[in-house]
Amino acid sequence: MLIRHQLLEIATAPGIQIYDLTGQIQAEVTAAAIHTGQVIVFSRHTTTAIAINEAEPRLFEDVTNYLRMLAPVGGLTIDAIHHSYKHNDLHLRPNIPPDEPRNAHSHLMAMTLSTSEVIPIMDGNLALGTYQAVLLFELDGPRDRTVLLQLSGLGRDG
Repeated sequence: MLIRHQLLEIATAPGIQIYDLTGQIQAEVTAAAIHTGQVIVFSRHTTTAIAINEAEPRLFEDVTNYLRMLAPVGGLTIDAIHHSYKHNDLHLRPNIPPDEPRNAHSHLMAMTLSTSEVIPIMDGNLALGTYQAVLLFELDGPRDRTVLLQLSGLGRDG
């Protein structure tokens, strides 16, 4: 059985962005010559996420608005009381670098989603449904991001 690791590097744009990684992942499956197996797609950051869904621009707008509603940048208002994010109290946190962002909202969005997906490989292809794509959610850009792929499986000849 073959096990291979590959890093995808993505320079992201500001704010919430969604990137379709399906083509890059399929290219790695093809390069590894895996006929049957699986690929784990893992985000190596606390303010990004991985999900499988439709890669449609208007849906991306809906998802972005939904995430902003779940975790607004300025904090939450519950029962007419405003709650600021404790994570953003940088002066109360030890060993904070001078360029540390106030990004509690991005961490909360990431926790709502997932850090990884496992996709079966069948006949040398990602076994995704018709409208499914593997998406990287940038929740705190711009940043240089890495996504780890762990491919495992058998070649055509076993």
